[in-house]
Amino acid sequence: MTTQILLAGFGGQGILFTGKFLAYIGLLQGREVSWLPSYGPEMRGGTANCSVILSDDSIGSPIVLEPDVLLAMNLPSFERFAPSVRGGGLLFADSSLIPVKSDRAEIAAHYVPATALASDNQLTGLANMILLGKLLAVTNLASEETIQAAMIKTVPPKKANLLQKNTTALALGAAYGE
Repeated sequence: MTTQILLAGFGGQGILFTGKFLAYIGLLQGREVSWLPSYGPEMRGGTANCSVILSDDSIGSPIVLEPDVLLAMNLPSFERFAPSVRGGGLLFADSSLIPVKSDRAEIAAHYVPATALASDNQLTGLANMILLGKLLAVTNLASEETIQAAMIKTVPPKKANLLQKNTTALALGAAYGE
């Protein structure tokens, strides 16, 4: 089985970190993994997206043109990438920053006010992890044990104080009812 995931937003929203986190989940599961970041020269505040492919077979190309799963954190990313989600695919959008909804009936869309939830729960800067928590809960992409192991791998030791906050953000997203 192959899952193609596209994560998109502004630089500084944690898009590349989220992609790296998903890639580590795949590595810990013994799967083939591709992680391809893309960002504008402005970096923080500019555009950022990241393609992640998790597969049981060899990956021929790291480019994701029709994602099975899209995580969009801002309106420009939503407008650009939502039309490309494969039929039957999943869309996860930060409804705090994306005031519109997809009109595509052939995809399952999940709207989470991730930025507002992060602010309301003293988790500023972790809207990406809240939205990722919802994605992980809906897709059952990994066990709780694998998610925690990936968290330890991706949060650098100098930022170990953020482990609990990231875990809390994931749980908040997973528990969010639409």
